Amino acid sequence: MELLVIFFGAAVVNNFVLSYFLGICPFIGVSNKISSAFSMGLAATFVMVLTAIVSWLIYNLILVPYDLDFLQYVAFILVIASLVQFVEMFIKKMSRPLYRALGIFLPLITTNCAILGLALFIVLRDYSFVESVVFGVGAGAGFTLAITIMAGIREELDLADVPKAFQGAPITLIVAGILALAFMGFAGMIS
Repeated sequence: MELLVIFFGAAVVNNFVLSYFLGICPFIGVSNKISSAFSMGLAATFVMVLTAIVSWLIYNLILVPYDLDFLQYVAFILVIASLVQFVEMFIKKMSRPLYRALGIFLPLITTNCAILGLALFIVLRDYSFVESVVFGVGAGAGFTLAITIMAGIREELDLADVPKAFQGAPITLIVAGILALAFMGFAGMIS
């Protein structure tokens, strides 16, 4: 039951994008089309799960036993950068169109604060290994959910009669705010 609470909490209640406002750059930048948004969400989820696993192992098996906790930021950033390079090479080799669609936002996962936030939350909340993995999957699922919903709404807005003053970034930010409010409705469900 506790793992379900961690998963649901990370995916919906404490959604990284809509609750903590982490990972806004790819959320706004890649959410023009559902296909590219969903692919970005999957890539971010993959990196989040691997980051959860590797950062937990590094922190608990290397940094803590040798009193090197002060190096956690450096270690986590190196882990994230390495994992993103791996994902980028994999996507480039397997799907050139997807690689082109994600463009600059794929390397930006390296500097995505949601990924670093995930690693730091794992340490802060003192999650076990299994809890960390579930948290990574939940956070990735929440990111994918948020970016895909946003892409669906933005595709519909392209067909809507939006006033000139609200076209582009203004309506996107308004929709993001309304989505954040909608996700806040789940906050009372899990304490």
